[in-house]
Amino acid sequence: VHLVESGGGSVQAGGSLRLSCSAPGYTFNDYAMAWFRQAPGKDREFVAAISFDGSSTFYVDSVKGRFTISRGNIKNTIYLQMNSLKSEDTAVYLCTIRTGAKTGYDVASYDYWGQGTQVTVSS
Repeated sequence: VHLVESGGGSVQAGGSLRLSCSAPGYTFNDYAMAWFRQAPGKDREFVAAISFDGSSTFYVDSVKGRFTISRGNIKNTIYLQMNSLKSEDTAVYLCTIRTGAKTGYDVASYDYWGQGTQVTVSS
């Protein structure tokens, strides 16, 4: 599965960005998906997850109320709407998919990863 993220960029604190993740030629609608992020020198961190049908979402506490994960009308696309961005949100954001029977919200719980898109928030 080849995942492609887009939508990253540079914004000032308080601004917004919308990230997209797609897999050309592949349908996501049977699998749970998530966004992680990785800042320089830090471990990859869970950000948000969405169930296979979009009925359930889960967020890390630091982004609750600011970020929204969603599935697009196009079955092979998910989004991460990021509002009220802070400098500590600066990282490479990666999309991932769970195709097996694992559970949890850690890196080992997901099977395929995109290359990531850079988000830089300046204060």
